[in-house]
Amino acid sequence: MQNLHTDNRKFMQCPSFKDIMFESDQTKGVDPPSFSKPIAGDIIKLPSFDDVLTTRDYMQLVEARHSLREYSGKPMTQAQLAFMLWSAQGVKSYRGNVATFRTVPSGGARHPFETYIAVQAIEGLAPGLYRYLPLENVGEKAVTIERLGSIEDYTSKITAMLAGQAWAAKAPVILFYSCIPYRAEWRYDSAAHRVVLIDLGHLGQNVMLSAVALGLGSCCMAAFDQQLCDDTLGFDGLDEYTVYAISVGEGNREGNKHA
Repeated sequence: MQNLHTDNRKFMQCPSFKDIMFESDQTKGVDPPSFSKPIAGDIIKLPSFDDVLTTRDYMQLVEARHSLREYSGKPMTQAQLAFMLWSAQGVKSYRGNVATFRTVPSGGARHPFETYIAVQAIEGLAPGLYRYLPLENVGEKAVTIERLGSIEDYTSKITAMLAGQAWAAKAPVILFYSCIPYRAEWRYDSAAHRVVLIDLGHLGQNVMLSAVALGLGSCCMAAFDQQLCDDTLGFDGLDEYTVYAISVGEGNREGNKHA
């Protein structure tokens, strides 16, 4: 029985990076891929989040973090959304066209993710699908997003995308993270995908702790319908595909389910 899992276990083991780096496109002199996809929609600059935190004590954040699966239905503010986005993928600086240094670590500073936002209830923001544009505010505590369009029959579509988890569709916002694997493959070749999984953990933890800092809650989800998510978000499933979903919102104080 154990032999059935051998290949999967080897995937998580660390290969010889010396050999991989020698074979990577970076060492071959191939130009690196762009840090971000082109802007395709209307640009929206979100308000400042300087005064939006309810707690700044790290011990309290870690102690209070849990997976939240029941939401009050209260809309989030644009400033709260801005802080969530910046805390998980905000760009502090960059080095040429090779690396971006962000609010979370990433192998080789490659950050192979894009952030998509399914909005149901954000004050002053029309429901629909948006994308975070971190390169528009390098070195700033500011956030710019673009609107990509509406999501028809939102509750049913989000529930189906998240493998029937209807509770998640009640959150005011769902953050969907996609992976553009070549951003990491350019540097790490066949080891890139292992590194990407580690990077996702960094990203998810920042989102969850940031939610607590805002007086909100969140739940990270790896259970989703791959094909439906990719189709809805506009991915080809090969050069870009869905890898993570995180619901965010105020908790229902009358009996939250958490873990």
